Amino acid sequence: MTIREQLEERELEYLSPYATLSKNSKGREIKEQECDIRPVFQRDRDRILHCKSFRRLKQKTQVFLSPKGDHYRTRLTHTLEVSQNARTIAKALRLNEELVEAIALGHDLGHTPFGHAGERALNQVYHFEHNVQSVRVVERIEKQGRGLNLTWEVRDGILNHPTSGKPHTLEGQILRLSDKIAYINHDIDDAIRGGILREEDIPLRFRKVLGGSTKMRLDTMIHDVIIQSMDQPQIKMSPDISEAMIDLRKFMFENVYKNPKAKGEEDKAVQMIEQLYSYYVEHLELLPEQYLDAIGQYPGDTKERIVCDYIAGMTDNYAVKKFEEYFVPEAWKN
Repeated sequence: MTIREQLEERELEYLSPYATLSKNSKGREIKEQECDIRPVFQRDRDRILHCKSFRRLKQKTQVFLSPKGDHYRTRLTHTLEVSQNARTIAKALRLNEELVEAIALGHDLGHTPFGHAGERALNQVYHFEHNVQSVRVVERIEKQGRGLNLTWEVRDGILNHPTSGKPHTLEGQILRLSDKIAYINHDIDDAIRGGILREEDIPLRFRKVLGGSTKMRLDTMIHDVIIQSMDQPQIKMSPDISEAMIDLRKFMFENVYKNPKAKGEEDKAVQMIEQLYSYYVEHLELLPEQYLDAIGQYPGDTKERIVCDYIAGMTDNYAVKKFEEYFVPEAWKN
């Protein structure tokens, strides 16, 4: 018996009846020989962790564009915090921690430079959703167009992580909640650090239900998910905690995500992305060879779609560099 088979047997003995077992995966689009050491979801986790798109997350905006300070979240640190929340919940519920971690690490691979401003810009010029793009990254873009060939369960969790998604596994459901728990709380922390919000600005009714600090709110939400979902075929929160979290998210949209101090530069970022898109559509020869070769390779892979792929993969810094290269006169550059 291989090490992988021993680990799969251990899952059978230990994991909840509601867990997704590695040996029962629906598999990959392209069949591969099994690893002798790692079960399929651990292998997926490793592939995501080592891919280029994952490394680029460190230079992609989470909420604050070019914040003055080293401690604000990036898309990468957001991803790691989501992963930690999800793993804590999965371990407590005896669900598949490796599947949860793989979905978490991959869920934002398709996110644009400049956070949701970049996503909004690409959506204005070409219908764009970052969760769909994340699946494109792992299926078609990574590894010079060969993709990572991940399991069905991981791709399903990535695709369905937004609020409107309906993941088919409990591990995917954990990720969908863990994403919200992470960004609501770390965005409050960053907003307080940036002087946009004070703890006492958060309505008292939220603080009474969820707690009076980021640490307490995280503790309350994660404990609630675990308690409400223990030995259940669904991942959920209690009605009062869920309602408070949803209303706190609305509060954040009104007071942080739309705050001029946090988002005042976003219009510039949107215009930058739109101009880059138009320029590349008219100058396809500037695309890297991998992207040029991808045009028309599959149905729907128009030049516009492939330009979106290229821009969505850029870091903030690289997008600014390319904008300056194409639109700023040499004499004006620093």
